[in-house]
Amino acid sequence: MRHALVTAGTKGLGKKVSERFLHKGYSITVSYRNDLAAMNKMKEEWSDAEDRIQFVQADVTKPEDLKNLTEKAYGAFGRIDILVNNAGPYIFERKKLMDYTASEWNEMVNGNLSSMFYLFQEVIPLMRAQHFGRIVTYGFQGAQEAPAWIYRSAYAAAKTGLVSLTKTVSIEEAEHGITVNMVCPGVITEDYKESSIKTAKSVQDKNTPVGRPAAGEDIARTITFLCEEDSDMITGSIIEVTGGVDVLHKRR
Repeated sequence: MRHALVTAGTKGLGKKVSERFLHKGYSITVSYRNDLAAMNKMKEEWSDAEDRIQFVQADVTKPEDLKNLTEKAYGAFGRIDILVNNAGPYIFERKKLMDYTASEWNEMVNGNLSSMFYLFQEVIPLMRAQHFGRIVTYGFQGAQEAPAWIYRSAYAAAKTGLVSLTKTVSIEEAEHGITVNMVCPGVITEDYKESSIKTAKSVQDKNTPVGRPAAGEDIARTITFLCEEDSDMITGSIIEVTGGVDVLHKRR
């Protein structure tokens, strides 16, 4: 049985990803930061699969939490085949770089970039020993071109750094049967983060070129495809799932 580790996997996009792995027969370790209600809700919803789910509290900005998370994931299931780093802090208030505090900058960089360094350090040795691994990071539309994203400077800087890290590690670890890719969601509103594609297709959205809102299942389907055994030819790729929406330039 393949085992997937999904950070921040108890709500939103992460929950949809976790559920798709469960539907496909995987065991999963899911981290959560502090939302006990969301964790308990998911635990209740999947009570019939409790032998395949482990919940671990972790803050991705803290290296010691990431070490504990991976140790518990491996300890419970004896392997880690897949790592999906869904977690990543984000500041919703629109502010210019000069308005950021040092602590806000550090949270963005540590949570969105440095966290992957620590997760790579913990997970890749296990995957090397298995001669198999699938790692998926998250970015944003256009991240691989390092574009300007006004009011999101710290987050954008961390994610564009993660693009290079994703591509580099994908080459370094290819000989060990490990792939590393990045998925870049478009605009997915809170109402649709845990929704199915079928639900989204029942709604018209004139602001999205494909004509419907994006759903959490759009991201989950992409990620689980990248994690399949026969998807080994796809590595170092930055894959946008946006429906054609121009996310960055709407405020220019």
